[in-house]
Amino acid sequence: MADDSDILVKVRDLHFERGDRMIFDGVDLDIPRGKITAIMGPSGTGKTTMLRLIGGQLRPSSGTVHVEGQHIAGLGHGALYQIRKRMGMLFQNGALLTDMNVFENVAFPLREHTELSNDMIRDLVLMKLHAVGLRGARELMPSELSGGMARRVALARAIALDPMIMMYDEPFTGQDPISMGVLVKLIRELNDALGLTSIIVSHDIAETCSIADYIYLLSNGKVVGHGTAEELGNSSSEWAQQFLNGYSDGPVPFHYQAKDYLADLMDGADQRAQSNGSSGVAS
Repeated sequence: MADDSDILVKVRDLHFERGDRMIFDGVDLDIPRGKITAIMGPSGTGKTTMLRLIGGQLRPSSGTVHVEGQHIAGLGHGALYQIRKRMGMLFQNGALLTDMNVFENVAFPLREHTELSNDMIRDLVLMKLHAVGLRGARELMPSELSGGMARRVALARAIALDPMIMMYDEPFTGQDPISMGVLVKLIRELNDALGLTSIIVSHDIAETCSIADYIYLLSNGKVVGHGTAEELGNSSSEWAQQFLNGYSDGPVPFHYQAKDYLADLMDGADQRAQSNGSSGVAS
């Protein structure tokens, strides 16, 4: 783990429930400044929920989430609003505004949160679009974009305010191999060029491991493994090996929990016998 001065996001003893279901049960995470940290695990393990807890959209049941030394759950509305302006988010579906063209989508946060002149906004929008390779697409509407282009426009919008943190929610889902390769390259290059701290939530193993500086693996509400991609690949953890190699059975079982198979079959035979016996008596 990094020294405290190098940690931008610190999560300690985090507990979070939805109804009767425990999502996090004592999770500790450190997100170092200037690095790409991945949070990985099977579907339904709370990866996106973790991003919402970091952003303050959700509050933990217990435990703490600190961002740049600030206790997120303890912030008032105004202070939370200010720190959120320093967080960029790439949503899984891009979430572009369908009635605005590419230029206006990227300009939107600048118009909403700054008092910059139109000329300055124009220069900044073109700069962000150029960074993702889509300056020439600025007049297109979202309906005219491919899935990969839409994701890149959304990324340009997410970095419009020069955030300190970029959070990516399943950035590679639904992308063709070329678009996926472009996104992988962009995430790494933008993180390094802009001095960002990036958090990637994903279950796309090869792509995420190729750019992540550090990886946390979550399962059943806990951190079940963490380290660099190489360290996890060499780990003796059965859970890490099952997830990284896509094994169908292991700590995450192929069969959903059930009673013994033979006993289940025999119960069915007993029930049929009882049903037949009852029918015979009735006749």
